[in-house]
Amino acid sequence: MPVLGREKKDQMIYFNENDVVIRTMEEADGPIFVEEYTAQGWHPELSIYQMRMKDQAEGECIALTAVYRGHPAGSVYLYLTAQAGPFRGNGWPIIVDFSVLEKYQRKGIGNKLMDVAEQIASQYADTVCLGVGVCKEYGTAQRMYVKRGYVPDGSGVWYRDRQCIQYETVCTVDDDLILYFSKSVSEPCRSRVSRVQTGARSG
Repeated sequence: MPVLGREKKDQMIYFNENDVVIRTMEEADGPIFVEEYTAQGWHPELSIYQMRMKDQAEGECIALTAVYRGHPAGSVYLYLTAQAGPFRGNGWPIIVDFSVLEKYQRKGIGNKLMDVAEQIASQYADTVCLGVGVCKEYGTAQRMYVKRGYVPDGSGVWYRDRQCIQYETVCTVDDDLILYFSKSVSEPCRSRVSRVQTGARSG
């Protein structure tokens, strides 16, 4: 099924309005994100961006970059089928590694990224899913997902793709301790994002 957007040379632009552009990720974005996230005190690896680009080239995912006033500001990846967690094998797209650089937060960039990811997901299924860390460092994302209508799937927390069982002591509270959510992306979402889509321009 074709993905909505406007092509510009080898680049797909999904949104372009009010200083924010959302487009397909480019190879040059990776080193920029590594530098910027390192400055925030994170420990990003360029190999992760290269892997996402490879997955995109092979049709497994759609990698999106949000650009603010010409500077890469955030990214998210939409894998067309979930390969891990409670949603594995059900045919739902999954949103992975959503992130916006701290200096570009509170500008609506994250919500625009999610709008586009959900709109693309709606072309493949009527539901989109995601996983989010449970520690406080993910608090902002947790709150945003709930406000956007995501609902926990009820399977509890997962650690390294294994469902945690009550009273077991086999997990560590790190980035791999995850709670999974899903959201319907049927008509209401499609209508809302279609209005966003009309603002996309290729120039």
